[in-house]
Amino acid sequence: MTQAQNPHYPHLMEPLDLGFTTLKNRVIMGSMHVGLEDRPWHFDEMAAYFAERARGGCGLLVTGGFSPNRAGDLLPFGSKLMHNWQVHFHKKVTKAVHAEDGKILLQILHAGRYGYTPLNVAPSAVKSPITPFKPKELSAKQITKTIGHYVRCAKLAKKANYDGIEIMGSEGYFITQMLNKRTNKRTDEWGGSYENRMRFPLEVVRQIREEIGTDFILMFRLSMLDLVEDASDIDEVIELAKELEKAGINIINTGIGWHEARVPTIVTSVPRAAFADITGRVKKELSIPVVASNRINMPDIAEDIISTGKADMVSMARPFLADSEWVNKAAEGRADEINTCIACNQACLDHTFQMKRASCLVNPRAGHETKLLYTPVIKAKKIAVVGAGPSGLACATVAAQRGHKVTLFEGRDVIGGQFNYASKIPGKEEFLETIRYFLKQIEVLNIDLKLNTYATAAQLKADGFDEVIISSGVAPRVPNMPGVDHEKVVTYQQVLEQGMELGKRIAVMGAGGIGYDMCEYLTHEGPSLTLNKELWMKEWGVDGSNENRGGLKPMEIEESPRKVYMLQRKTTNFGKGLNKTSGWVHRAVVKMKGVETIGGVSYDKVDDEGLHITITTGKDDKQTIETRILDVDHVVLCAGQVSVNKLHAELEADMGKKFNLHLVGGAEFAGELDAKRCIKLASELAASL
Repeated sequence: MTQAQNPHYPHLMEPLDLGFTTLKNRVIMGSMHVGLEDRPWHFDEMAAYFAERARGGCGLLVTGGFSPNRAGDLLPFGSKLMHNWQVHFHKKVTKAVHAEDGKILLQILHAGRYGYTPLNVAPSAVKSPITPFKPKELSAKQITKTIGHYVRCAKLAKKANYDGIEIMGSEGYFITQMLNKRTNKRTDEWGGSYENRMRFPLEVVRQIREEIGTDFILMFRLSMLDLVEDASDIDEVIELAKELEKAGINIINTGIGWHEARVPTIVTSVPRAAFADITGRVKKELSIPVVASNRINMPDIAEDIISTGKADMVSMARPFLADSEWVNKAAEGRADEINTCIACNQACLDHTFQMKRASCLVNPRAGHETKLLYTPVIKAKKIAVVGAGPSGLACATVAAQRGHKVTLFEGRDVIGGQFNYASKIPGKEEFLETIRYFLKQIEVLNIDLKLNTYATAAQLKADGFDEVIISSGVAPRVPNMPGVDHEKVVTYQQVLEQGMELGKRIAVMGAGGIGYDMCEYLTHEGPSLTLNKELWMKEWGVDGSNENRGGLKPMEIEESPRKVYMLQRKTTNFGKGLNKTSGWVHRAVVKMKGVETIGGVSYDKVDDEGLHITITTGKDDKQTIETRILDVDHVVLCAGQVSVNKLHAELEADMGKKFNLHLVGGAEFAGELDAKRCIKLASELAASL
């Protein structure tokens, strides 16, 4: 009997028959290192993490990368599968996933020169620009041994009851290093011609298939667009894909970009499904299923990719951190209830590169499924949350989800707080999705939302609340400077909230995250490039067809409509405090747009002439001091925030015993705006009430 088509996303939810097994839909939870893989005592937590996503309806899950040997470690003492004694721990994961009717693959990832260890190896002794150690060149005999280690890892994976493996052949890791002249300078049988260079992945696949049999899924993550010089072009990608199919691969997954590429591939400013066309080009040449990846975060995008023939499946990693129920919600026509991944990277990839456990800014339960529990309450409380910014929204929705009766007060006519401002920055439109999600949750959970309502102490005392949470947010910090009240001076909040028309010469005071956001806002005109894939590709110099080797071409940078200065008091490098995986993109954009950065600045005054500053450079006896007047039309204050917590102080001073009082979010600690911290602490508070 044929299964009925899903009425909402018929292509996305259609089963996929691989011959010896069937996947229940076309959605893959892609591989992502979450920090639970490296130690055996974390495998119970990892089992719970994957089981929750399998229960959420995902058709196929892939683990974070496990190295086949010590030389392939990504991190010191990192995740690897080499020994029989490790199988027991992996069985916890596979058993948990299978109990939820899911299927899971183990990813085999050899880091090569990307390993953050002194033991790393590569086809040639060519140091990576993003890691500290120069790799040792493997001998031909060691390369043959490494193939055997891949086979051993695959056999152990099958023994641990994985449904198959994914071989990591993209992102600049070892297999990619073998494939490209950029990193493979060898003159033996493993180097030189492309036929020689692709021998390694083909031998890995052939020997695994021969050893493991036919009833085991082999997926290969193929780098379809390297985005670095001296890399593969489309003809080589297709040649390898065809040979992989012959060698016994069941599914080809898409990899985009090396980690050292100058082109962003996963941050929030990258257009949705920006690289799906190259997947479609490769798919035309193959008869096995092909998977699209990168910046696919909502079901309509995924459905379009499959229905238009660009791919047979879609792979998403971070969206399953944001919402483990992504597939079930889509299948049931509840896409507007999906907690969308906004590709901020702050709690996931940034944590990974800091060797911390990955989680999610919009879903702090991710990676903490056994500890952060939203258990139903036995006795509901009457709870007031004052302020509908990110922390207030998180606290209100988690409390209501648990069964409490929640009233949410917001002084403005919209929810979202600082996320409303963030969404106005070109490339940060995804922040609107989080506001949409919370607005829907307010409806679904029957939260009493009171907009345009500034709660008073008297009202809160009179209404009989058991718990009162003050989440009243932050306000821009206004420095004590002569002329700060001059008409030229505005805050970032005024600019974004009022859509102010600013002049052609602007000084931005502050070089933190808000300062960089404001520079991007001021140096763009018209629609955001994130909403126009073709224009985005032009600006970043991407050849989406990969006819040019590596998929690169000259950048066509849109000229800034304004002269912008970005100033900071510190003498350290600009953007030093930005997040690791996205900060480099912000720094690149500011440079591309010709923003003049000036450090070591003290602000003297603002008057009709402009902004008067003193610049101090050097140290001690080599110090130089220069005064300048920046002839600007406006000075935008991005010099930090202050907490707005007057109501909390009033209640704390004269509360009596009427209710428990709490302070969360920016109202509790302003600092550099940190939605990750705010949402996490607010969710933990709501889980404890």
